[in-house]
Amino acid sequence: MNSPYSHAALIIVGHGSTLNPDSSAPTHRHADEIRRRGIFREVVCCFWKEEPTMREVFESVDSDVIYIVPNFISEGYFCQQVLPRELRLDGPVTQRDGKTIHYCDPVGIHPNMTRLLLQRADEVAPGVPRAETSLIIVGHGTNLNDNSTKAIQEQVRLIRDGGYGFAEVVDAYMEEAPLVSDWVTMTTAANVVVVPFFIADGLHSFQDIPVLLGMEKEPGKALSEMEVFRQNPILMHGRNLFYSSAIGTEPLMAEVILDQVHDFDAKHGVQASAMAAPRPLLKEGLLRWMAEGRDVMGQVLFVPEGPGYLLRHVADADLPLDGLTQHVGAPAAREIARCDETGAFRPIKTAATLRRGWALQVADVEELLLALEFFYPAALGMALAQAAGTLVPVPLRSLLGRQTGMYRFANGITDAQAGEIIGSTCQVEAKCLRRIVFGLDSAQPLGGPAVVKLGADAGLVPGMAAGRCVPLLCMEACNHIVSVARKVSRENNDAKAKQTAS
Repeated sequence: MNSPYSHAALIIVGHGSTLNPDSSAPTHRHADEIRRRGIFREVVCCFWKEEPTMREVFESVDSDVIYIVPNFISEGYFCQQVLPRELRLDGPVTQRDGKTIHYCDPVGIHPNMTRLLLQRADEVAPGVPRAETSLIIVGHGTNLNDNSTKAIQEQVRLIRDGGYGFAEVVDAYMEEAPLVSDWVTMTTAANVVVVPFFIADGLHSFQDIPVLLGMEKEPGKALSEMEVFRQNPILMHGRNLFYSSAIGTEPLMAEVILDQVHDFDAKHGVQASAMAAPRPLLKEGLLRWMAEGRDVMGQVLFVPEGPGYLLRHVADADLPLDGLTQHVGAPAAREIARCDETGAFRPIKTAATLRRGWALQVADVEELLLALEFFYPAALGMALAQAAGTLVPVPLRSLLGRQTGMYRFANGITDAQAGEIIGSTCQVEAKCLRRIVFGLDSAQPLGGPAVVKLGADAGLVPGMAAGRCVPLLCMEACNHIVSVARKVSRENNDAKAKQTAS
């Protein structure tokens, strides 16, 4: 590999969702494309609302040099506050644990986004003259950070002033003026092209914006049934309305991610050049454990098969292969793990809901590592770090105490409620297979119903010998716990207010 980044890791950070399987899909696709090119030693993703989290993801890479690119539209609230806090960054360059971490700008503010917007507008309205077309770039809008609309306004300015030939170019938002619902009065051309300036096609682009535009009467259709991108043009108010999918789904976004890496190096004087890569500790650890007889992770059995490895559901271990659906290549693991037997999205990959009936062949141990990462993000790295004594769990109080925005109340739960929330949410509702290794705080362990998640047998498939298993560990409470803690905290505050009033 001749790439100057052949010793480095690339971490692409996305938002993700606990409800929408399409939210993280573009981020994964862009990572697949960059990984395919062999530019970086390692390419992984992490998310705000999905696995792996921003604390866990560092256990997924061995490299000492790491580039982080936020797959976000603006440099607002998330990129300036949430991501640096969760990734434990000091600034553009962070030195920690012998690693150099470069924090790049979000993709949405890169100048090449203009080219993608123009391309998307032409694709959605082929053959329609730009001179007879109004272009609307739609964003979310928020009062949390003034920079949230800056990226869109800059793109509007660049296209408007760049002589690209549109009758008019305007910005519009879902939650602040100018509102996208006023598109009829803010445009005049016979044709109107609307491009959502979002990373993924989710609830906003599939449901909310179509309702605001008047294309749909109310949200509620399943995402897979939505036809909003297949109806162009739609005749409304005597004009042709063309509606595009989110700009972040454009395949060329992979180029923008790489552009942000190169721009970071230029901006900060980093001389990118191939260096000796550190030892492949994840690969060595997995091979060592396999030699010791460990061939199960969660609900996945993996064994040598020919020159590569064969993976299947542990419950299908005795079934003939010809009765299972055959898959080839690590990316198939991500699709297998995407939904349960009923087709419902699995935001918690460590839930005991992995569907059966498949067999996956991978070519070598590197591809096996990637497949296991897709099934159980960061799990191998956390288990190896725990065995080496280097894993640093995050106490629950520390996690809840650093929450901001609508979750800033989450730390108002009592110690007893903490144990009850984790015991119920993790064990009963989520059916999560992880063993919790974090405490209530730095000195006090979790108690109450949470104790069931702390034992040595937690993190293993029931009935499976511990010596065969790579344990699934939880080093930090997930967003589901934070959400429930916020709800209980608000209830505590309401109860106190009622007591005071009485």
